[in-house]
Amino acid sequence: MLNIHIGTMGWSYNFWKGGFYPEDLTQSELLAYYSKKFNTVEADSTFYRIPREQTMLEWKKQTPSGFLFSLKFPQKITHIKMLRNADEETEVFLKRVELLGEKLGPLLLQLPPNFIDEGFTFLRDFLRKLPNRYRYAVEIRNNAMLCPELYGLLRENKAALAWVDRELPYVTAERTGDFIYLRWEGDRKKVNGRLGKVEVNKTSNIEAWVENLKQFVVSGTAVYGYFSKYYSGLPTADAQQFLKFAEDQS
Repeated sequence: MLNIHIGTMGWSYNFWKGGFYPEDLTQSELLAYYSKKFNTVEADSTFYRIPREQTMLEWKKQTPSGFLFSLKFPQKITHIKMLRNADEETEVFLKRVELLGEKLGPLLLQLPPNFIDEGFTFLRDFLRKLPNRYRYAVEIRNNAMLCPELYGLLRENKAALAWVDRELPYVTAERTGDFIYLRWEGDRKKVNGRLGKVEVNKTSNIEAWVENLKQFVVSGTAVYGYFSKYYSGLPTADAQQFLKFAEDQS
């Protein structure tokens, strides 16, 4: 399957050593090793702080050609300021991530559950200000916001609604962008995620997703998908299983 980018949410987990990473790898060597196995990663660290310039340059240097980083907008923008009066932080964030050059993938706006009602206005204003040279995905964590008005707003701004597979009653397949952005989040109440092993068998779910996404990949639509440590418990195994199923179907 061409034009498909599958990886995990984050990579710097010591509890993956022995199961995915060799035991003797240092923390600074994890990304280089990870990027030999997968062609993309969703960096969670940018959610907690705007990344340093040096960090972006190091990530770019440590990964091969064709590798892509999907990055979360900082929580100061999405959760604290709720997309209001965040022009300065957004400008700095975009300038930093731009240092990744051709390795910059989609940018994810993960909105908090309490982002409702007047939030549509803030989201509309925020999206309209963003430069159109990047790809944007928007994750909604409040089902009340999933409506035609939202879908129209995202389509108007060429932003993809992030599809989420979690145990809670939230699955939508509404397509709003020219690419697919999928997050396999799972359920942290049922999965520890730090044991370095598969805790819940998700084979049938993953195989079904491969089949469902095939139509988009065949049509030339780019697909970005990331597994959480709370999905099966070992996201690297989930991503490898997905890629194996995809290869078998190609």
